[in-house]
Amino acid sequence: MKHLLNSFILFALLGFAGFVFAEPAVVVTPSINKGDTAWMIVATVLVILMVIPGLALFYGGMVRAKNMLSILMQVFVIFSMMAILWAIYGYSVAFTEGNPFIGGLSKLFLIGITPDSMAATFSKGAYIPEYIYVAFQLTFAAITPALIIGAFAERVKFSAILIFMFIWFTFAYLPMAHMVWYWAGPDAYTDAAAGTTAGATAGFLFQKGALDFAGGTVVHINAGIAGLIGCLIVGKRIGYKKESLAPHSVTMTMIGASLLWVGWFGFNVGSNLEANGLSGLVFINTLLASAAATLAWSGAEWIIRGKPSMLGGASGAIAGLVAITPACGWAGPMGSIVLGLVAGIACFVAVTSLKSLLGYDDSLDAFGVHGVGGIIGALGTAVVASPALGGTGVWDYVANGVAEYSMSTQLISQAWGVGVCLVWSGVVSFIAFKLIDMVIGLRVSEEAEREGLDISEHGETAYHM
Repeated sequence: MKHLLNSFILFALLGFAGFVFAEPAVVVTPSINKGDTAWMIVATVLVILMVIPGLALFYGGMVRAKNMLSILMQVFVIFSMMAILWAIYGYSVAFTEGNPFIGGLSKLFLIGITPDSMAATFSKGAYIPEYIYVAFQLTFAAITPALIIGAFAERVKFSAILIFMFIWFTFAYLPMAHMVWYWAGPDAYTDAAAGTTAGATAGFLFQKGALDFAGGTVVHINAGIAGLIGCLIVGKRIGYKKESLAPHSVTMTMIGASLLWVGWFGFNVGSNLEANGLSGLVFINTLLASAAATLAWSGAEWIIRGKPSMLGGASGAIAGLVAITPACGWAGPMGSIVLGLVAGIACFVAVTSLKSLLGYDDSLDAFGVHGVGGIIGALGTAVVASPALGGTGVWDYVANGVAEYSMSTQLISQAWGVGVCLVWSGVVSFIAFKLIDMVIGLRVSEEAEREGLDISEHGETAYHM
């Protein structure tokens, strides 16, 4: 009995009353899990599938036949160009410690990274090979600039596009990726003091508490606002609102959208960096949000226009995927459905009414789907992440548990993310487009535009009659 009493007293002194005493730090030996590694290789391949051929076909089907190859070429070459830039300096600038807005040059040319190098995940002690993390993040850096071309398709010089992508990638994408996603990793948060020190090295928006699981700000709002600025500066296509500019192959667009949907599981679920229960939640959220948005867009189109279109259904699916991207690791399944429904209707209105009202020619609705959908998803994350609404809440790595959740506080954090992204990317895009226009000109000649960019820019045709 005496031993039992002594044990009880010792247990209480060591922190039995968890609400009074801090939980002792858990020491975990870092290790690489082969299952996580295998999943991340698959996820990386899936995101490549999203770009080539997914995005290329999705966009390609929506332009006229005379511009099909130009879209395929733009996406293909942008992907390749961004991959090389990422390896040379992009990864280092985005994902090494620097200041709150930009990283350093310590991993320039991927120096110092070996097969034994490890990258942190979101669980203490759990790591993946750094080379796989580099490759996974490379695919994000490659698809984001490629999204932009949809806004000014069919009328911009190939050379101008490549120069713009180099500037935008360097001064818009990399800083946004660093501001939102760079942090010291969970193992740095051993106690409150260490957590404060680690937090001070994180990106600006990470410090603000902005949640972006897989790229609502970094990818979609970032690309969407760049596209809007671009189509405003370049101007409307010849014949806009006067002659038919209809998609030449909705079949191709449907195939592209389907490849994007399949690849998006790598995009979102891969962003968890591990193969565990949370990956399952992200998977079901991604699936349900996109399905809900497809139904919402098609339903809205059916009611307003009298007929639901395949192009509308495909666009709705992408809108849902865009909206759930920032929220997919924090929402519950029912919250994801609601977010998808809202995004489907809102993006339909943006693509139809808003574009007509403001009179800009966003050729393939890059802003209407990615910009608007990204904003809805980023702000909506604050709502659907709430544990009271079936969300997971936000994990506290010091306490090793879910933190107390305030929807209003989180909404302010999300607004920071949206606002900074819109301003930062918007300003960089405006300056880049203006500079290029002054030096080499953005737009092809009227003759080249009428002939089609396939022949005028690339000397070949997609189809031989």
